Amino acid sequence: MTEQAKVGVQNKSKPRKPESALGKLRFKLSKTRLRVPLMWLRHRSIRPQDLVFGTYPRSGTTWASFTMFEIFTGEPATFQSVHSTLKGVNKIDEARPILPGGGRVIGSHESYRKEYTRGVYIVRDVRDVILSEYAFMSALDRFQGSLDDFIKAFFRGKVHGFGAWPRHVTSWLDSPIAGTPNLLVLGYEDLRRDPEGQFKRISDFAGFQREPEAIRRAVANNSVDKMREKELASPRKASVRGRFIRSGKVQGWKEQLSPEQLQFIESKTEHILVRLGYPVGTAKVSAASSQIASEPILAGDSAGRD
Repeated sequence: MTEQAKVGVQNKSKPRKPESALGKLRFKLSKTRLRVPLMWLRHRSIRPQDLVFGTYPRSGTTWASFTMFEIFTGEPATFQSVHSTLKGVNKIDEARPILPGGGRVIGSHESYRKEYTRGVYIVRDVRDVILSEYAFMSALDRFQGSLDDFIKAFFRGKVHGFGAWPRHVTSWLDSPIAGTPNLLVLGYEDLRRDPEGQFKRISDFAGFQREPEAIRRAVANNSVDKMREKELASPRKASVRGRFIRSGKVQGWKEQLSPEQLQFIESKTEHILVRLGYPVGTAKVSAASSQIASEPILAGDSAGRD
């Protein structure tokens, strides 16, 4: 049976709605002011020896978490094993102490907070984040509308409770621990380009001395194909309408965003993209290319006739 057929068989046994009414209510409440005291309460359990793994949503969080788990523990990474060990800020007290010195790995999509004294922050090109988040939110019925509508809501910080991408990223880049040995900032694209080298940096930062073969094995065991197999074995809510584990493609935005969309996005983020070393000015290039492509070919010019 093909993978697509397996997905189809599994989806038939799932409820038609990807999220319950209670789940939707919780999501709506997470975007209100009620989350402020709630976040304060939850973060009281963080200890100095804990390591905060920070990301903006859809920035490679799941893939990196699975790979880190396997490197740190030497155990096979499954949705069950990872989620029972590496906890988010909503269940800090349930996190398993796997770090040297009894520290825990705490996942957070929050902007930087003063409670975060040691952390790894992974940042991804906002243009790819938008596309991944749009697909994810649409699959969960958390957003109804076009990509244009989503992009506008995204920069108003209205998509979820974690705020707008520019403020989130700069809160970490300009945090009190930035530029110190207590914060490791990595690009998602660098993790994809050199996973063994970059995950070794994370391992060293966390206090582990792992052999190259252990890191190589963890990376291989959590490739996109392997992660999709794990999703089939343990479907996520978004699996009902598509995939929770997407391709993780780098610069997929070049094929999917229009020149107008790129221009709007870069107008909001160009200073941060430049700071992080991402290419900018692509909107102008794309617009010029579109204009050239739309111009009629001169009579007598054989170019493009085939």
